[in-house]
Amino acid sequence: MPTLHWIGKDKVINHHLDVPYRVLEHSYGFDNGKQTASETNSGNKIIHGDNLEALKALLPEYEGKINCIYIDPPYNTGEEKWIYNDNVNHPRLKKWLGEVVGKEEDDLTRHDKWLCMMYPRLKLLHKLLHPQGVMFVSIDDNENSSLKHICNEIFGPNKFIATNVWQKRYSRENREAIGDVHEYIYVFSKDPRAFKEYRNLIPANEKQLKVYRNPNNDPNGRWRPIPMTAQAGHATKEQFYPITTPTGVVHYPPEGRCWGIAETTYKDLLTKGRIYFGRTGDSQPNIIRYLSEVEGFVPWTWWNHEEVGNTDEAKKEIYNILGKKVEFGTPKPVRLIERILRIATKPGDIILDSFAGTATTAHAVLNLNLEDNGGRKFILIEMEDYANKITAERLKRVIKGYLVDDKSVVGLGGAFDFYELGLPLFD
Repeated sequence: MPTLHWIGKDKVINHHLDVPYRVLEHSYGFDNGKQTASETNSGNKIIHGDNLEALKALLPEYEGKINCIYIDPPYNTGEEKWIYNDNVNHPRLKKWLGEVVGKEEDDLTRHDKWLCMMYPRLKLLHKLLHPQGVMFVSIDDNENSSLKHICNEIFGPNKFIATNVWQKRYSRENREAIGDVHEYIYVFSKDPRAFKEYRNLIPANEKQLKVYRNPNNDPNGRWRPIPMTAQAGHATKEQFYPITTPTGVVHYPPEGRCWGIAETTYKDLLTKGRIYFGRTGDSQPNIIRYLSEVEGFVPWTWWNHEEVGNTDEAKKEIYNILGKKVEFGTPKPVRLIERILRIATKPGDIILDSFAGTATTAHAVLNLNLEDNGGRKFILIEMEDYANKITAERLKRVIKGYLVDDKSVVGLGGAFDFYELGLPLFD
C-alpha cells in the first residue's frame, strides 16, 4: 500500500505514545437548564484543551468504546480571519511543532505542518474507536488527498468505506475558474463488514416517495413496479423460463440477463397478485413493492443541500441560537450531522468530536435523542478559549430553549459536564 512521506513524519509517527495522560478536572455541570457544581453523570462531556492531550486522557476509560467519530479539522486554506485559525500557524501548534519536530520545524511547509498535526490525533482516534465503529472526516480540496493517505496508513488496507460529497452551497460560485460548491466526508472503519451489518438505512425523502403510487386502488396502499430482470453472470438454470402475460404474450429474459427470481418464487408472487404486466397487461413482468414494506434506503455518497443543509443554513443556525454572528470557516448544518448519526449510530452509542467548534455534533445528538429517546452520549473537545462561551453556550441554549425574533424555541433537554485538562498523571 502506498505511503505518504513529509518532513517531520519520523518525529510524529509514534508521538501519541509520548503524550502524557492527564486528568480531567470538572468545572461544572449543566442539567435541564441549570448549572451545577456537581457532575451530572449524563455521560456527555465538553473538554477544553489541546485535543491531542484530551484524546490521550480519554483512553483509559474509552479505548475501543467510541461508536462514531465525526471530526471537522482545519482545512489548511491559509485563512486567518476566522475564529478558528486555519493556516496551521496557531501559536500552540507552532510551539508543539518546535518541541516535537525540532530544528526541522523551520523547513516545514503548511502541508507538512498539517500532516504533523493530524497524524498523532488520528492515531489516538483510531485507538478510541469501537471494533465495529466508524469515523467520518470533513475536508476540502486543500488536504483531501493527504488525509486519505494517512487514514489508509493508520486504519490499514481495505478499511476505507466511502467518500461522501456534500453540496455545501446552492448558489453559483463565480469567483474561480470552476466554482467550488462541495466538500468531502471520508468514511473509515476498523471493520467495514461489521459496520455494514451495524449501519442503518436512511428514511426515504419526498422525491423517493413520489415513485410509489396506487393507480389501481390497491387495498395494500401505494406501490412501485420493480423490474424482474437481473444480470445473468451468476444465474442458475432456475432463472431462465418463459413467462406468459394475461394477454398471451410470452416473454423471455433479454440477452445477457435472467429473471431475478426462480420460477417457483415467480408463481407464488403471481398467485398473490404481486406481479405487474403494465397497463395493457402485455409488458415484461415487474414485482410489486409496497411502500409499507420499505424500511429505508442504503445511504449513497451524494448528499445534496436539500436533504442535509448547506453552509448558509449552518451560519443561520449559529446566529439564531447565539444571537450574534460567529465567523467559522467551515460551519456545518445540524441536518448534515444528523444524516451521519442516522446512518452510523443506535441508541446508547457514544459519539466523539475532537474539533468541536460550535457544538453542532452535540446539537444533532440531542435532536436524535429527543426523536427516539435513544440516550446517545457525546464527547466534545475544543482547544480554543471559546470552548465555554461558544461551544458550551450553544448547548446550554438548545437544552434550555432560546428566543429567535421574539419567538420561543423549545429546549431539547439533556445535560453535560464541562472539563478542563489537568496535570499529567505521571511525571
